[in-house]
Amino acid sequence: MLIDLTGKTALVTGSTQGIGAAIATGLARSGARVTVNGRSERSVGEAVERLGAECEGAVFLAAPGDISTDEGCAAVLEAVPGTDILVNNLGVFGARPALDIEDAEWRRYFEVNVLTAVRMTRAYLPGMKGNAWGRILNIASDSAVVIPAEMIHYGMSKTALLGISRGFAKEAAGTGVTVNSVIAGPTHTGGVEDFVHELVDSALPWEEAQRAFMREHRPQSLIQRLIEPEEIANMVVYLSSPLASATTGGALRVDGGYVDSILP
Repeated sequence: MLIDLTGKTALVTGSTQGIGAAIATGLARSGARVTVNGRSERSVGEAVERLGAECEGAVFLAAPGDISTDEGCAAVLEAVPGTDILVNNLGVFGARPALDIEDAEWRRYFEVNVLTAVRMTRAYLPGMKGNAWGRILNIASDSAVVIPAEMIHYGMSKTALLGISRGFAKEAAGTGVTVNSVIAGPTHTGGVEDFVHELVDSALPWEEAQRAFMREHRPQSLIQRLIEPEEIANMVVYLSSPLASATTGGALRVDGGYVDSILP
């Protein structure tokens, strides 16, 4: 299959590093003009420069702004008034005993992981419907289906993300716009390395720590390793393309077989 996004524009939230940066790279290599988003001008500028150097001929634009705040969201919407492809990737995660999660943290996880996707979808979906074409992807997690005991607030937020994806897909019914969520499994990013070391042993070398983490905390994984960000990006690029025109309202898994279910 040839995925050609030439002439399409894309906005990937939280894309200065990790999964978001991999998604931005994948979309750009398929021909899309990709806007990178992050909280600060410096981080976004550095990411645009780095990604541009890695992808010769690709076009990356900058839209700094913390979209979990009204001011940051307004700044991004001003910089990017419309887009063909929206990838709601911004998210926070972290381990916390269930009874130690206070109200403020519950609210923070909902606001960052769920409400940002809602407000960005609300802003860009009307324009996509008017153009009779668009793609909205919400980056969810296996934790949406298999709630982890060590971070139920994170799992809750990702479960909610599956719900809003299905709901907005119904809002876009028959318009040429698709809305889907991608269930990402345990993925190898810098933040996850810190998380893994926190759960196992910070003194262990990375490869040993990864094996211990998968053995002790994610034994259901059928690939028995962390997923690379590019593997998540591959699914997002496909769902962003015209080839995925009949896929909407879905929760598609790139989880290494972690979720022990035929359906999400």
